[in-house]
Amino acid sequence: MAKMTTEEFIAAIKELSVLELNDLVKACEEEFGVSAAAGVVVAAAGGDGAAAGEEKTEFDVELTEVGPNKVKVIKVVREATGLGLKEAKDLVDGAPKILKEAADKATADDIKAKLEAEGAKVTLK
Repeated sequence: MAKMTTEEFIAAIKELSVLELNDLVKACEEEFGVSAAAGVVVAAAGGDGAAAGEEKTEFDVELTEVGPNKVKVIKVVREATGLGLKEAKDLVDGAPKILKEAADKATADDIKAKLEAEGAKVTLK
């Protein structure tokens, strides 16, 4: 089997749908006995340093309520996440949901502003 470079591996992952990527993550978790969720918990626990005077630089954008313009919200979600129509609709239907994790302040604020302009409610964590 030929080895892939990191760039080739990332390029291959970029071509996966969200569902295919989810299956890949699950397979990796089973194969290596690890959990992607554990890393998130560790990162969240380490994030408490912001309360100790460090400025927070990464934000999770959470769609808390869809509002009256569901179709327009789905369009904004697709634009912000790169998801397909069905995946974006499923995400919006499942609100409250995290749309984007570890986004920089400007990106998080931009997504929040666009969604709120369509009547949705968004929180930054």
